[in-house]
Amino acid sequence: MCGICGMYDYSPSSTVHVQEAVIQQMNDQIRHRGPDEGGIFVEDGIGLGNRRLSIIDLSNGQQPIFNEDNSMVIVYNGEIYNFKEIRDTLAAKGHVFRTNTDTEMILHAYEEYGTACLDKFNGMFAFAIWDKTRRELFIARDRLGIKPLFYSLADGVLSFGSEIKCILKNDLMTPELNLEAMDTYFTLGYLPSYLTIFSGIEKLMPGHYLICNEKGIQIKQYWDVDFRNKRSGSESELFDEFLELLKKAVKLRLISDVPLGAFLSGGIDSSLIVALMSEVADLPPRTFSIGFDDALYDET
Repeated sequence: MCGICGMYDYSPSSTVHVQEAVIQQMNDQIRHRGPDEGGIFVEDGIGLGNRRLSIIDLSNGQQPIFNEDNSMVIVYNGEIYNFKEIRDTLAAKGHVFRTNTDTEMILHAYEEYGTACLDKFNGMFAFAIWDKTRRELFIARDRLGIKPLFYSLADGVLSFGSEIKCILKNDLMTPELNLEAMDTYFTLGYLPSYLTIFSGIEKLMPGHYLICNEKGIQIKQYWDVDFRNKRSGSESELFDEFLELLKKAVKLRLISDVPLGAFLSGGIDSSLIVALMSEVADLPPRTFSIGFDDALYDET
């Protein structure tokens, strides 16, 4: 699953100093997201943390990861399914890689393409890149918001994390209930858009990125669903096309250096995914189901 966190003292008038002990405490709060490894990076005014669940390049993928001259550093949560193709293109352009991870590929893609690198990624992600030369922090979240990313602004400091508890750990803000969010939650049963249950803490929206430097903060949208292009064809033709797309999506998600499994709930969705996994995987997938005495909740 993995998780990230960090702080950036971006305001010249800020009196807050980013401390290694605080970044470590924030990172420890999400240990459950990445039980395999943890790492932090701290220098003047900036701190980044990562907890890793090892999936790709188990021996060399420790984060944070730096580029060739150590002028950029990244912490990352997610998986880019087309990272090998992008990596090959970047290597042909002269980029030098120390690992076989998608993490390092993201860093070099940003180095090569800037924020336009996001248009090339097929996957789920939340990451933060620190550019030492420009003293600029670049944070991005995947198109549909599969990976979480929360942030807050307090005392000239940007704090962020995969979970809200990271942000609360640095004690820059007093947690207060967001009444608008509470009303929305009891009305809809969930919190849409940027809202969280705490005032002063927001979600970075899906398909958006954030840039923070000494001039302030900019948040921009880089992607949205486009319903203008309608598909044509018979029902059977559209079904066949959909099935091929679904098979391709399942196959892409099987890229891993560790064994993969699936939860089977007894419903149509998980059964279909496991059926397709069985078709495209090299080995039969291991499946797991959760059973209860109450038949209403039993998934066996």
